[in-house]
Amino acid sequence: MNINESAENYLETILILSKKLPVVRSVDIATEMNFKKSSISVAMKNLREKGHITVSDAGFITLTESGKKIAEMIYERHTFISNWLINMGIDEKTAVEDACRMEHVISPESFEAIKKYVTKNG
Repeated sequence: MNINESAENYLETILILSKKLPVVRSVDIATEMNFKKSSISVAMKNLREKGHITVSDAGFITLTESGKKIAEMIYERHTFISNWLINMGIDEKTAVEDACRMEHVISPESFEAIKKYVTKNG
């Protein structure tokens, strides 16, 4: 999965929004990420061209199978790492910020090893 960090963030945001909204539109993503709508339009075009999202005529954005796979991987890393750091006593704001950075750079092998270790050792 060769995809850059900002694309991963967009896909993760679409996944999160799709869990709480009936439909996801560019304006929802712009609001959630605090970005200009023009930036979102360019990013959505790139994600659509790579086959990670579909956009309906009404402007509703849906993750494709590949987009959903990437988004779920990043979201799992984010929630797991955030919770792990919070459980170790890191304040929530710092834990979430750190998790946001770590989720993109950690290898699948290292993440799985950490997850296995933490799950086994509480």
